[in-house]
Amino acid sequence: MFFMEKQQFKAESQRLLDLMINSIYTHREIFLREIISNASDAIDKLAYTALTDDKVGISRDQFAITITRDPENRTLTVSDNGIGMSKEELEENLGTIAKSGSLSFKQAMEKDEDVDIIGQFGVGFYSAFMVASSITVISKKYGEDTAWKWVSDGADGYTIEETEKDAPGTDIIMTLKADTEDEKYSEFLEEYELRSLVRKYSDYIRYPIRMEVTKSRPVEEPEAEAGEGGESGEESAEYKAPKYESYTEMETLNSMVPIWQRAKKDVSDEEYETFYRDKFFDYNKPLRIIHSSAEGSVSFKALLYIPGKAPYDFYTKDFKRGLQLYSSGVMIMENCEDLLPEHFRFVRGVVDSQDLSLNISREMLQHNRQLTIIARNIEKKIKSELKSMLDNDRENYEKFYAAFGRQLKYGAVSDYGAHKDSCQDLLLFYSHKQGKLISLKEYVEAMAEGQEKIYFAPGENKDRLAKLPQVETLSKKGYDVLLFTEDVDEFVPQTLMTYMEKSFCNVSSEDLGLKTEEEKKEAEEKAEQMKGLLTFVKESLGDQVKEVKLSDDLGSHPVCMTPDAGMSFEMEKYMKRVNPEFAYPVGRILELNPDHEAVKTLERTMTEDPVKAKDYAQLLCYQAQLMAELPLEDPFAYTELVCKLMR
Repeated sequence: MFFMEKQQFKAESQRLLDLMINSIYTHREIFLREIISNASDAIDKLAYTALTDDKVGISRDQFAITITRDPENRTLTVSDNGIGMSKEELEENLGTIAKSGSLSFKQAMEKDEDVDIIGQFGVGFYSAFMVASSITVISKKYGEDTAWKWVSDGADGYTIEETEKDAPGTDIIMTLKADTEDEKYSEFLEEYELRSLVRKYSDYIRYPIRMEVTKSRPVEEPEAEAGEGGESGEESAEYKAPKYESYTEMETLNSMVPIWQRAKKDVSDEEYETFYRDKFFDYNKPLRIIHSSAEGSVSFKALLYIPGKAPYDFYTKDFKRGLQLYSSGVMIMENCEDLLPEHFRFVRGVVDSQDLSLNISREMLQHNRQLTIIARNIEKKIKSELKSMLDNDRENYEKFYAAFGRQLKYGAVSDYGAHKDSCQDLLLFYSHKQGKLISLKEYVEAMAEGQEKIYFAPGENKDRLAKLPQVETLSKKGYDVLLFTEDVDEFVPQTLMTYMEKSFCNVSSEDLGLKTEEEKKEAEEKAEQMKGLLTFVKESLGDQVKEVKLSDDLGSHPVCMTPDAGMSFEMEKYMKRVNPEFAYPVGRILELNPDHEAVKTLERTMTEDPVKAKDYAQLLCYQAQLMAELPLEDPFAYTELVCKLMR
């Protein structure tokens, strides 16, 4: 006996469903993932039942999910031969949206009309209403004789009636909405689109997902008999294009077994690399592969790749960081940022955990304890792998560092140094003494006897930095100097403060700490003796410099320009580039080498020819500015002065 019942969705479910159907979404395609996942769950239940029930009558290799498209009638059907649903289960499962997450779902919608619901909230079966004007569900529960048909257009409730179905399982028949100028729902009836969506979201469903596809094959034409096609039986020289005929066959769209679920020993290097190229569209070979799993309070498997080359948009806001997140082989999120710290944003890969719900929202992910544990574990794995590469495969590490070293430096200085422990041991800087990149640990271990500081010189060009007076002085003592040439470099010592209990020293702006107490006293006495010269030079230069003083750290050079306390010249240049409105000039301090012949000449000329001495002072100031890579306000004045003195 057949009968039909007209029923309404429960009140809360109806309101949420209305919001979903009548809102604009950017991830409509998610519906197929949800429907396929439900089908896989249904098969799981029957497969489990079959372990203890011989009457099931179907082996594991016979389970499958079938996609059937009917462009003429605009229907897309997803069928499974799983456990099926009774009338009561149809009512319970499809008559109300699960209460878990409903409130946050509703609040988010009311707060922001443009929120991407499907990208943030799993809504399972109901997501199909984004693309379907009506849905018919035909299901027969295993062990029951009666099948049931559930029909709804998502607005006026639903009906349930008795129907016919030969075997247990469920068919979800979606009648797609009519195309509009903005929305092309018919794309979900195209072979290519369906194949792409299955491979993107459901490639690792453990059961085959099948669909009838159209293919073509060449048609063999009968050979021409002698005399045909040309005179005297000769073959015609005209090219004949081969003919093809179309045919259809069932094709399995998914690979079913995720590469990360296999044991390392069972995966070849070629398979790892092929997966990387296909999944992340990088045709360069990855430098390192991290294949790991963890069991315990949170279980997960991860397959991570350290690329060898930075994507073209890596250092732009358009780059999307994060790992692909799966739950038991089903993709939850394509770029889960919470799994990957910003300083390791270059890592690509996947994480799969059966402890995460398929329908977890982005909002819930941010506060998910399991996800936090996974992320912390992954960060340790990445750091360990990079450190291993640094220690044991220096050539490849330097290739990696050329592409992503700046990102590690950003990581060390970001958030007031909160991540410095993860990054500081991985940083490399150019060593003036060794003529190559070295780590901070290597610098400290190679420090000369008596050296107490880590010396660095910031600037734009390492060849120019190598000629700085202070670098020359330190080199004569056997001390190394790190040459900083990137904008972020100077922020690193400011953030780290110390490394292996050694403090940092900017050779361009700080006391090198080379003088003994006796030498300091002698320097003070000499400064007092030459006070007249210092006063004369300061008055000659006026506001061009804030102070003039003597220095014993200049080696063979007569002068240098150093910044006043607070900010270096490189920082000044950086601020002018990135935030000119708030940039301000750093005070210039002109340092004179009292033992240099040029300074002695200036001192003699000061009494013999004060006018010429003033020109000498100006010339030394220009030289100091050029050595410090500071722009001259009036280059023409400099050239005129040189010419004047030459005359």
